[in-house]
Amino acid sequence: MKRRSARSTREVVVPGDVLDDSGMASGSNTYLLDGRVHAGILGVRNVFQNTVSVIPFGGRYMPTAGDLVIGVVEDIGPSNWLIDINAPYPAPLHVNEVPWKVEFGDTSRFIGMEDVLMLKILSVDESKKIQVTMKDSGLRKIEGGQLVEIAHPKVSRVIGKSGSMIQMIKNMTDCRVFVGQNGRIWIDGDRENVQVAVDAIGLIDAQTQSDNLTDRVREFIEERLPQSADGDGYEEDEYEEED
Repeated sequence: MKRRSARSTREVVVPGDVLDDSGMASGSNTYLLDGRVHAGILGVRNVFQNTVSVIPFGGRYMPTAGDLVIGVVEDIGPSNWLIDINAPYPAPLHVNEVPWKVEFGDTSRFIGMEDVLMLKILSVDESKKIQVTMKDSGLRKIEGGQLVEIAHPKVSRVIGKSGSMIQMIKNMTDCRVFVGQNGRIWIDGDRENVQVAVDAIGLIDAQTQSDNLTDRVREFIEERLPQSADGDGYEEDEYEEED
C-alpha cells in the first residue's frame, strides 16, 4: 500500500503566525509581509505544491458560482422559493431555474416547505445576492436517505485528494453520497451501511487534523463492514482546500 509522505503534525496557527519564509506563494486566508507568509485567521496550516494557506475551523459558508450545495426550503413565494444553503442569506430559486414548467402561484405543488434540494450556485453578485439553480445534471429534490452536516471548511477533507476519501467511503459502504460544498452531505443505501458511512464522516469531522486519516477511516469501516476483498489501496490525501 502506497502512502504519501505527510507532516508529523497538523499545525494549528493563529492570525499573525509566520507560515513560510522560504518564498512559497501566499494562499487563501494568508498575507505577505516583509517577504514572509503570515496566517490571516485561526485554522490549520496547509501546504499544497508551492502554496501555503490556512484552512479555517469554522464560519458561515460563503458561496461561489459553480458550487454544488444542499439546501432546505424555508419560504415559498408565487414565483420562487427561498432556500437555506447555510450561507449568511437565503438563496432564491426562481421557477425558471427548476426542471418543470411552474405556473405563477403554483410553486408549492412542486416544492414544499422544508423540502431538501440538490442545487448549484448560479451566481453571486457584488452585493452578495445569491442565485441557485436545479437545471444541471443530477440536481433534484432529495427523497429518503439521511442528511448530515459538518463545518463547511472540513468538506475538502471529506472529499480528499482528487476525491479519494469520499470514493473510498462510497465503495466500502456501497452507498450513494452527495457532498455539498456548504457542509451538508446526503447519504442513501442499506440502513446499516448508511449508518456506517455517517459515522465515518463523523470520524473525519472529529479528527480533521489527524495524520493518516484515510487509513483510520478505512480501518473503522472495515471493523463495522468486513470487506469481501482487499481494496485497491488509497493514498493518504493531503489536507488541502478545494478550489
